[in-house]
Amino acid sequence: MDIVVLEELKAYIDPLTNDEYEALERSLLAEGCRDSLVLWGDILVDGHNRYGICQKHGIPFNTVQNTRFQSMEDVHLWMIEQHLGRRSVSDYQRGVLALRKREILARRLQAQREADLEALRAAQAATAAAEAAEAEAAEAAAALKAKPESDDLPPWDPVPVSRAELAREAKLSANQVAMIERIHTQAAPEVVEALKAGEISISAAAAVASLPVEEQRSAAQGGKAELKQAAKRAREAKKRPRTESAGEGANAEGGETGEGAESATDVRALQRRITRLERENEELRSKVATLQNQLVRMREAHAQSAG
Repeated sequence: MDIVVLEELKAYIDPLTNDEYEALERSLLAEGCRDSLVLWGDILVDGHNRYGICQKHGIPFNTVQNTRFQSMEDVHLWMIEQHLGRRSVSDYQRGVLALRKREILARRLQAQREADLEALRAAQAATAAAEAAEAEAAEAAAALKAKPESDDLPPWDPVPVSRAELAREAKLSANQVAMIERIHTQAAPEVVEALKAGEISISAAAAVASLPVEEQRSAAQGGKAELKQAAKRAREAKKRPRTESAGEGANAEGGETGEGAESATDVRALQRRITRLERENEELRSKVATLQNQLVRMREAHAQSAG
């Protein structure tokens, strides 16, 4: 069987460092390839480094198919789950992976809500004719009630994920996830590389990410000491307006300021959105249930008239 290596999957997770790669190569040469490579059809999903080393040295290996994948997004989510469970993954990498998972699940939740709305419209339109209502409402009900027969449920059901839930899964604090999200969206590539190399902490990198991009790059080129100074400047600049406006920094819930207030605000906003989405979905299910009850009564009336 020809194995297909897709660059998008190979690059989806940060590559091994030189030391990690050399350690893996020594292990494979000494003990062979004990873990099977994971495939989706002929596409390699897990084991890119092992596959390359085995090809290089002619080391035999086994493969296993994952039959649960239905799309490339399923593959991405499975890869994220696997790497979140590995101790060698850094805190920053965990945060980035958790954010990627949230983006995918948010898209799926939106798609499901749109599908639910479309099913409801179809069911409502179908009530104009008894036979059409019976067929289309049954379809909508089946779609809403469908459950996998297996207990081995995929970990990527499209449910809303809060920052707190992401933090727990990534073994981080909610504040760390907030800082990593800022780094992921605002930091210059040079600052991210310095963070991955251990030259700067996550909190310092988040502070530097608030600076203009050119200033970030200049600090990164200046090395560890200059990055620390840039982080200090960014934090001082953030504190200065609060000092000039007494009491302005305290929020209505007990004086939270800075990153803590921002994190709390984000969590509350996400929670409100989750509550609203859950309420809307519950309303949809209630309407479909009403249509189903109407259909049952219509069937009973038809059966009585026929008898």
